[in-house]
Amino acid sequence: MQVTEKIHKNVQMLPEIFQEEVLDFVEYLLTKSQQEMTRQDELDWSSFSLASAMCGMEDEDTPTYTMDDLKVVFT
Repeated sequence: MQVTEKIHKNVQMLPEIFQEEVLDFVEYLLTKSQQEMTRQDELDWSSFSLASAMCGMEDEDTPTYTMDDLKVVFT
């Protein structure tokens, strides 16, 4: 028996008030699932955007800094 069939069978045995609670919980899980998918899409897009922005930069010459470059001179 598949999970959805088990859920359906068991929910039918519950009083209506508990069936409403099950429905509320299922709707909560659907909302949570959609939020997680949206979050993952945002993370994927952010990663792609950063990779695209940095593309080719690994071949660029970068300046070499020394400790003298980091010192602050106050006059």
